[in-house]
Amino acid sequence: MSIAANVVIALIALLHVWFLILEMFLWTRPSGRRAFGLTPEFAEQSRTLAANQGLYNGFLAAGLVWGLLTTHDGIEVKVFFLACVLVAGIYGGLTASRKILWIQALPALIGLILVHLPMFLPAHS
Repeated sequence: MSIAANVVIALIALLHVWFLILEMFLWTRPSGRRAFGLTPEFAEQSRTLAANQGLYNGFLAAGLVWGLLTTHDGIEVKVFFLACVLVAGIYGGLTASRKILWIQALPALIGLILVHLPMFLPAHS
């Protein structure tokens, strides 16, 4: 597996840890409201839903880290969790904000391409 693929996967995992922090702990604070364009009233009303969403982002980050830490190349784990991130990003981009396509879906797609790229390159002798 390429170093570039693992770096991208690590960055995606960190991004999802940041989403967890924003959604679980900063949702009603000025920085969280600013990140999502929320009014104080809406942020307070949706606090529990946001925390739940943040928890799921934490699971995505944990899965990607698990893939990076496996003793073998972890390709199956990496592909599964990158695909989950991609699907979530596409769904969010179509239903919530187009920005999610660029912030979440595109990095996952790049990660999937980088994970599979060595299969298409000639082997070194």
